Amino acid sequence: MKSLLVSLLVCISFAGIAQQAAPDKWFNLDMKENSSPGISTERTYNTLLQGKESKTVVVAVIDSGVEVGHEDLRNVIWVNEDEIPDNGIDDDNNGYVDDINGWSFIGGPGGDVHYDNLEFTRVYKGLKKRFAGKDKKDIAKADKADYERYLQMEEQYNRRVENAQKESIEFQQIVNFYELSLETAQKELKKEDITLEDVAGLPESDEFMSAVKGFLTFALENDFASEIEEGKQHYNNMLSYSYNMDENFRKVVGDDYSNPREQFYGNNHVEGPAAEHGTHVAGIIAAERGNGYGIDGIADNVRIMVIRCVPDGDERDKDVANAIRYAVDNGAQVINMSFGKSYSPDKVVVDEAMKYAEEKGVLMVHAAGNSSHNNDKSDNFPNPIYEDSRERCTTWIEVGASSWDTDKLVAEFSNYGKKSVDIFAPGVDINSTVPKGKYKVNSGTSMAAPVVSGIAAVLFSYFPELTASDVREIILNSYVDYKKVEVNHPKGGNTKFKKLSRTGGLASLYNAVKMASEWQANQAAAKN
Repeated sequence: MKSLLVSLLVCISFAGIAQQAAPDKWFNLDMKENSSPGISTERTYNTLLQGKESKTVVVAVIDSGVEVGHEDLRNVIWVNEDEIPDNGIDDDNNGYVDDINGWSFIGGPGGDVHYDNLEFTRVYKGLKKRFAGKDKKDIAKADKADYERYLQMEEQYNRRVENAQKESIEFQQIVNFYELSLETAQKELKKEDITLEDVAGLPESDEFMSAVKGFLTFALENDFASEIEEGKQHYNNMLSYSYNMDENFRKVVGDDYSNPREQFYGNNHVEGPAAEHGTHVAGIIAAERGNGYGIDGIADNVRIMVIRCVPDGDERDKDVANAIRYAVDNGAQVINMSFGKSYSPDKVVVDEAMKYAEEKGVLMVHAAGNSSHNNDKSDNFPNPIYEDSRERCTTWIEVGASSWDTDKLVAEFSNYGKKSVDIFAPGVDINSTVPKGKYKVNSGTSMAAPVVSGIAAVLFSYFPELTASDVREIILNSYVDYKKVEVNHPKGGNTKFKKLSRTGGLASLYNAVKMASEWQANQAAAKN
């Protein structure tokens, strides 16, 4: 017990008091007008876009699923007008039956995929099947590289599982101490519901009571109770699904998984069993503006096409490729991809789909990842570099996450990269839509990517003559300049913001619309 108390006290002293709350709706605010480093959404509509006409733009959200009936989203969900609902017929002959609001590539006749492995696990499983029990001297020359990779991944796999088990135990110990602390306070204070004011009055008669008081203060300030089930679920998922090599979680789909170019499988269950992530992303882009409740998304004339291919685990390359193709073929101009992984065994198939989107003039926006890694040195898939040519996709934007706290402008979790990350955008403490008609604050590059997708949607909507390449160039050249600013580096210490991305700036809707307006005026002048 004593070592646990020491660990808890260290944790509490490190965490300090509860963090200052983020300004409400900060990602839509303006640094000059509101002292918040948002993208200046409200300022843009109130000035540059006031009275201007727009056209409806379709944004595909490739994600875990979206609650299409959410009060703040139901009026902005894409509807396939060429499909008759629930008649069991592919009315528009696009290969997908009853795809009214989009499609799920991780569902099928057998149900819907909820959990899946990490791609790391799937790659290791394939290598283990080939090499387990074999001696190095018996390995053919052509297989030696794969065999060495197998040995490395075997060591990594065992270490990952061991760490997950250890962390799960440690988390449960903290939960146990929280419950013990709460019970102790209830007995001491002779009341059931304990407040921060109650905890302040607890005696510190010995080391145990000091730890109880300190931990309960920390727990109540940071709403630890609400995180308990989520934490338990996280560690259970890691051990039961992420690293589980015994179960085939995909069998419900019913596709031929050995064929990476198979297209027409899945079902129309676009919400799926776990739609929080996708619903949150959709709200940032398109939550209905001006309806008097909830939040306001960035784009005001947009429809969200829902494409489900991301389970609780790593998405599969085959599904990502098909999701991109579906989005392109059904009219999306922007594709938001708030997901990523460190292995991509069928990258060539994803590359083919990306080239297809590029050729059709569709902008793809991707989250840089949440591991505090330098993507110049660490793999994060999908990425815009085509494997066959090493050329870069011209309609791709890679997005890192920024914070509302200008003293900590770069999110501590955000991946970065002078060559691989294009721009940063708000991704910390973002309030948006979640299932059951609710709202929640989440953080991640998953939140930053849809901010950029929202900017792109506005540009396509108000300046329909722009191409995807134009929109990309405008967004990447209209940033708020933070190149000279010293920021906290995700790996510790300080560095210049310009070293963390290709632009060295933060995305800005105001600057992007201003630049697009100038571009439009120059085009008109050139014609005359």
